Amino acid sequence: MPWLSITLDLNGMRAEAVSEALVEAGALSVSMEDALAGGAGEDAQFDEPDTSPPRPWRRTRLVALAEAGADAAALVGRAARDCGIEAPLFQVSRVEDDDWVRRTQAQFSPIRCGERIWIVPSWHQAPDPGALNIRLDPGLAFGTGSHPTTRLVLAWLERELCDAEVDPPRVLDYGCGSGILALAAALLGAREVAATDLDPQALEATRTNARANGVALQITAPDALRSGTFDIVVANILANPLFALEPILAGRTRPGGRLALSGILAAQADDVLAAYAGDFDCAVGASEEGWVLVEGRRKEAFA
Repeated sequence: MPWLSITLDLNGMRAEAVSEALVEAGALSVSMEDALAGGAGEDAQFDEPDTSPPRPWRRTRLVALAEAGADAAALVGRAARDCGIEAPLFQVSRVEDDDWVRRTQAQFSPIRCGERIWIVPSWHQAPDPGALNIRLDPGLAFGTGSHPTTRLVLAWLERELCDAEVDPPRVLDYGCGSGILALAAALLGAREVAATDLDPQALEATRTNARANGVALQITAPDALRSGTFDIVVANILANPLFALEPILAGRTRPGGRLALSGILAAQADDVLAAYAGDFDCAVGASEEGWVLVEGRRKEAFA
């Protein structure tokens, strides 16, 4: 089955946010690499004033994979709107199935997250057999452990589940992607883990990865999620969807329960904190490469 490859070159400061927005807009995967300024897709509207000395690798090339019949212009346009920028120029090409598999596998190696978690792609050997190894095949879903937003939540989950106030806790991964956060929670000892996503391909990737790791997850679309609240809720998405999801995530977190939000740029942190302040006591808990994790505790119903 052929795929659509969409290539665009961006100011490096914008690249990670646009990468996640492309996935939210419908891209099946996005890879990033250095690109020389002036390459394909150059668009001055993406550049902020830069008074630093010239550098040969100032820009980042994004290559998004989409289904063959996807509307590339609509996908790029939505991602740009979500990031509050003008739509960039882009190039489109056809990619055959076997080429995409080789490209994907070449991108990912085992990654250490937190103190004892390793994310091990299914085509690699575990570098530390005694660690908590999560075998992962991202398939067509976001979540490989390579992005700072994912690493931030994994480290947070490791700390929370080691010091859990409820033993063992119930965990919800909202917007599960490949299922990496749900898998980590289950392997770290959670009593019950639910994983939900709007994207059917994400749910299928999560099922595949759950089988590979020998864990049982409740995997379902959001509208089919069982009623009830959870002790821990995590959502690694993007700031704009997180604003809209606040009532849903609040309703799924028990009073006194814990919340972790990621996919948030440092400049967006105050707005996210304000959006969740009515239902949570929350603060920025950690940061990495310009991304932050917002963590909170659900307020008591009659505080």
